Amino acid sequence: MKPTRVLLLGATLDSDNRGIGALAMGALTILRHRFPGCDIRLVDYGHEATTSRVTVGGEVVDIPLVNLRFSWKPWLPNNIVRLLLVAALLRWVGPERRDRILAGNPWLEQLARADMAVAVSGGDSFSDIYGMGRFFYMVLPQWLVLLLNRPLVLLPQTIGPLRSRLARWVAAHIVKRSQLSYCREVGGVREAVAALGLDASRHQVVFGYDMGFLLEPRPPAGLALPDEDRANRPRPLVGLNVSGLLHIGGYGGNNAFALKCDYPELIERVLALLIETRGANVLLVPHVFGSAAESDTIAIDALYDKWAARYPGRLSRVTAPLDQAEIKYVIGQCDLFVGSRMHACIAALSQAVPAVGIAYSQKFAGVLASVGAGQWVADPRSMAIEPIVRMVDAAFTQREILRAQLARTMVGVKRQALDVLAPVALTPVAARPAGAFA
Repeated sequence: MKPTRVLLLGATLDSDNRGIGALAMGALTILRHRFPGCDIRLVDYGHEATTSRVTVGGEVVDIPLVNLRFSWKPWLPNNIVRLLLVAALLRWVGPERRDRILAGNPWLEQLARADMAVAVSGGDSFSDIYGMGRFFYMVLPQWLVLLLNRPLVLLPQTIGPLRSRLARWVAAHIVKRSQLSYCREVGGVREAVAALGLDASRHQVVFGYDMGFLLEPRPPAGLALPDEDRANRPRPLVGLNVSGLLHIGGYGGNNAFALKCDYPELIERVLALLIETRGANVLLVPHVFGSAAESDTIAIDALYDKWAARYPGRLSRVTAPLDQAEIKYVIGQCDLFVGSRMHACIAALSQAVPAVGIAYSQKFAGVLASVGAGQWVADPRSMAIEPIVRMVDAAFTQREILRAQLARTMVGVKRQALDVLAPVALTPVAARPAGAFA
């Protein structure tokens, strides 16, 4: 008997953004738990069909990529628009011709022969907040699997904001035709139902914990790490994640997220509070690597170069390009964490490290509230520097109490996150009627 084949959409294992990698590994963990031994294939854009080898639940698993193309070249056989048109055509032809068409297109055949698909949407890209191009980049593969009559589940993610009428219509079309859609924010379910014009009594959108909570940390090889014995440290260690995206003012560099305070100044004030006032050591932790302008490493290098001489031996940084599991392990060694990347904060909270999230979107408040940490979200879109600094100070002084609370909470959170697909029924493709393209 062939193993269950599942498609994983909207997540990659090689992104510079370690939050995407955390979501991908969380999704793989959930899928292998729900469908032991299943054949999982990533569906994403790429020039080549690569294969990633990862360890999931102690088992080494090969994950091939079904590489689509988001391109203006319509002659490419894996062009997403071309595949959508062919999939629409398949609904009107007989089984024999359908099989011939699929046999001639290995990308479409892999999708059509799957038992189900699950979508991550990059965590927060089921939205037009980053522009319509990014929105369609993310949702077109979801539309494709629905055209092929494959069952689709939207795994825990942020649904919205959806500002344009077209984005709301497309999103509603996908959600209404999915088996189930999960929203990862407390309060987000109600907002999604209202925005998409759904029937609340049908429970098409339900709450689910962010999959990043399930990522297992792994010690980096050959990297000098902080003293793991917290009780005997000469000073507390605070991890500080600096967002390169916020540092440059958003993708357009024009304060795209409408912050009410100067972000670089805010970070420097937090740094001074922790080192000068509270006597802590600070470790600068990137969560988006690479050379792009929004990379955290670029912003961190600039901050370190400016202040390292003033704080000798008190300020350090992560420079190695660690993967999502390794950077999570480093974050787990901190006594407190302050982060502007949400999955950096999730990496802390899931290891019972108290975290203050410096937010630029709705996702922070809802996700942190889901684990009882909603009061530790500082939103510079509505808060000035002084109240944010006071919040960080309060979290520092209460860190041991918060750690104990998180340790108790995380047991149930991880158990529920792991079982998120328990209510999803699966009908193997072989058991469906021939030619069933509804």
